[in-house]
Amino acid sequence: MSKALDGVRILDFTHVQSGPTCTQLLAWFGADVIKVERPGTGDITRGQLQDIPKVDSLYFTMLNHNKRSITIDARNPKGKEILEGLVKTCDVMVENFAPGALDRMGFTWERVHAMNPRIILASVKGFGPGPYEDCKVYENVAQCAGGSASTTGFDDGPPLVTGAQIGDSGTGLHLALGIVAALFQRNTTGEGQKVSVAMQDGVLNLCRVKLRDQQRLAHGPLTEYPQYPHGEFGDAVPRSGNASGGGQPGWILKCKGWETDPNAYIYFIVQAPVWEPICDVIGKPEWKTDPDYAKPPARLPRLKHIFDTIESWTMTKTKFEAMDILNKYDIPCGPILSMKEIAEEQSLRATGTVVEVDHPTRGKYLSVGNPIKMSASNSEVKRSPLLGEHTDEILRDVLRWDEAKIAEIRASGAIGGETRAAAAE
Repeated sequence: MSKALDGVRILDFTHVQSGPTCTQLLAWFGADVIKVERPGTGDITRGQLQDIPKVDSLYFTMLNHNKRSITIDARNPKGKEILEGLVKTCDVMVENFAPGALDRMGFTWERVHAMNPRIILASVKGFGPGPYEDCKVYENVAQCAGGSASTTGFDDGPPLVTGAQIGDSGTGLHLALGIVAALFQRNTTGEGQKVSVAMQDGVLNLCRVKLRDQQRLAHGPLTEYPQYPHGEFGDAVPRSGNASGGGQPGWILKCKGWETDPNAYIYFIVQAPVWEPICDVIGKPEWKTDPDYAKPPARLPRLKHIFDTIESWTMTKTKFEAMDILNKYDIPCGPILSMKEIAEEQSLRATGTVVEVDHPTRGKYLSVGNPIKMSASNSEVKRSPLLGEHTDEILRDVLRWDEAKIAEIRASGAIGGETRAAAAE
C-alpha cells in the first residue's frame, strides 16, 4: 500500500520535542525524513531521562520513529557542502532552533529559496513578531504565555500546567498541517514558501474557548463556571477546576475505591437531553419535574449540589461499572484512565494507537502510534535511528556521491567518526 506522503523528502534540523513531533508525523505518512544530528552527541534527548544506561532514551525514541539519521558538523566546510546538497534535493526543511540560529549558520530564507525555489522552510519558534520574539521557550513557558496555565486549576489555587504537551507536541502538529498545506499549494504555484508556528500561538489556538469566555465576561457572569452564583468574577477568565468549558456542565466524581486508587474517578456530564435518565439512575426521579431542577437554567446555580448527589451514586460503583450503566442511557461520561491502564488497553493496541517497537540496543518498548487513521495510507511505526546510522546511505543514495567522495568527506571530519549502522544489523 502506498503512503500519503510517498516521494516527499524532508530535511529535519529539529531537536527535543516540538519539531520532532512534526517530522515524525510526516514520516508516519510516508515522507523520507532525514534527521541531521551533531557527530558524537546527536539530538540532546538521546541522553536525557535515560532509564537504561548507554542507550537512546525513550524521550528520543518515541519522537523519532521512521526517520533516517545523518551526522554532520555544520561548522566544517565539507559539512556545509553536504547540507547545501540536501537543501537542493529536499522538498521541506524543518527547524526549531533558537531565534536567528539558522541565519547564523548561513541558511537564511533568501539563500535557501535561491538554492531550491521549490523548498518549504518550516519553523517552530516560541513567540511570533513582538516584544518576546527573541526569547527562548520551552513547553511550560508556552502554556503560561498562551493562556493555558492562567485558566487551568482551581480558583483558590495557583495557575497549573497540564500534563498534555500542548506547547511542544501541539505546536508540532500545527506545523505539520502547515507543511502539508504548503506542499499542496506548491502544486499550483510551483514555488516553496516559509511556514512558521509560534508556540504561544499554538497554545492559544487550543485555548480558544477561554478567549471566547474572556469576551463573554463583559456581558455578565459565566454561569457554567463553578464560581457562579456565589463566587466573584474579576476582569479575566478565572480557573474553572474540572468544569467542562462547554455548554454542558461536567465534573470529575469519585468512584468506588477512590480512597486507595488515585484514579478511581469518572468524568460525568449533565447533558440536557438525558437529564431524565440521569435522575432515574441516581435515584432522584422527582428532579424531573421539580422546577428547581427540571430545566438547564434552573440547574446552573445548583450544580454543586447536583454533582454531590451524583457522586453519592458513583461512589457505590467502580468507574467501569458506572460507565457500563451510564452508557446504556447515552449519558456522556468517561473513566479517568492511568497511564498503566492505557498501556494495557488491548483495544488501543488493536488500532495501532499504542504500539510495541523493537530497538536494537534497548529492546522492546511501548510508544504511541499515529493517531490519524487513513483507509488508503497505513502507518507502520518503525524504530528510531541510531546516531548517524544512515550517513553513508544518504550520501550515496540521496546526494549520489561515490565511495571516493564519501571517503573524502569522512577524512575531513565533517561527518564524525564511525557511524553506528553496524549496531543495527
